[in-house]
Amino acid sequence: MFNSSQIKEHLEVVGSDGGHVGRVDHLLGDQIELAKMDLAGGFKHHMIPTSWVDRVDDKHVHLNLTKDEAKARWTEKPH
Repeated sequence: MFNSSQIKEHLEVVGSDGGHVGRVDHLLGDQIELAKMDLAGGFKHHMIPTSWVDRVDDKHVHLNLTKDEAKARWTEKPH
């Protein structure tokens, strides 16, 4: 189990397959906002729920979904 305070700006978010999903911009309640300038997400902020997080270490937020599953299910942040 992880504590949401472990989720810090600039940590790399990776899928359960080790694939790059994005980088943490910041935490908004129970949602992680990914940096919009990241190559994986293009030029838009994407949101993923913290319920997808399996664990957090000093360099990565590890999801319980693969990279492709996460990208298929993330939401775009409203303007």
